[in-house]
Amino acid sequence: MTWQSPARLWLLLGVAALVVGYVVLQRRQSRYAVRFTNLRLLDRVTPQRPAWRRHVPAGLFLAMLALLVVGFARPNAEVRVPRERATVMVAVDVSTSMLAGDVDPDRLTAAKEAARRFVDGLPDEFNVGLVAFAGSAAVLVPPSTDREALHEGIERLAEGITGVQGTAIGEAISTSLGAVKSLDAKAAKDPPPARIIILSDGANTSGMDPMEAAGQAVAAKVPVHTISFGTPSGSVDRGGRAIQVPVDGQTLKAVADETGGGFHEASTSEELRAVYEDIGTSVGYRKERQDISARFIGLGLVFAMGAAAGSLRWFSRLP
Repeated sequence: MTWQSPARLWLLLGVAALVVGYVVLQRRQSRYAVRFTNLRLLDRVTPQRPAWRRHVPAGLFLAMLALLVVGFARPNAEVRVPRERATVMVAVDVSTSMLAGDVDPDRLTAAKEAARRFVDGLPDEFNVGLVAFAGSAAVLVPPSTDREALHEGIERLAEGITGVQGTAIGEAISTSLGAVKSLDAKAAKDPPPARIIILSDGANTSGMDPMEAAGQAVAAKVPVHTISFGTPSGSVDRGGRAIQVPVDGQTLKAVADETGGGFHEASTSEELRAVYEDIGTSVGYRKERQDISARFIGLGLVFAMGAAAGSLRWFSRLP
């Protein structure tokens, strides 16, 4: 934390002096009461109330003064704020291997639920789009702030929705980049700050070379976060025969490393949700220094109201 007017913090010495004065005054009053008052009479005429109550209004009042002084010094701190036009593209693998039941109830169903939670946790002003990919890639929902359309798109995710089998990670990246560039009228010349999130369980088997697509993402300054989802023991049933579909995250890791994104591995629904939460804390934000004096002033006013309420409640007078 820094201060725009640090010299004003010297006023805290005045608050400290008031605290010392209050303590000294209370001790003097206690001595005088014992010295000059008949104790039996004092016990009868003085209302019985906990001793701490009489100090609460004064304590809150002094805390209010300290907070107002801090606010008066105009503190600054780094604050995370959403980027304007921030865009997040979520690309989900819908190939046959995503039907493996090594994740309850299956990889694709778990991925859909986690994606739904992820987009709901993003700020409302973020533009979010959805891409489905298998042997090819297609934009199911163009990036926008319409969360209802996004939920409907996530619900439509299903095996075979792209019409071609395989795993085209490169096509998913390229298609996502194209959606980002078509966000609005100025996106082609002034692209929005964007992130791409790729969720898959296997290596690339068709379409564009993923590293070529990663190069496009680097040129566009769009980090690609990748999630390798599944376990080494995954399998799918085809005609009564179990086909092994072990997870393979090497390509996804290479893409993330090349583009400056993060590579994550998840083998359960809970781990996948945790990964999405971790990604959600970084996408679409920037840090900037802001004046946070209002926080201290606001809290000081709350303490002032507490001091007034306590004084009226217990002593029927204002401090």
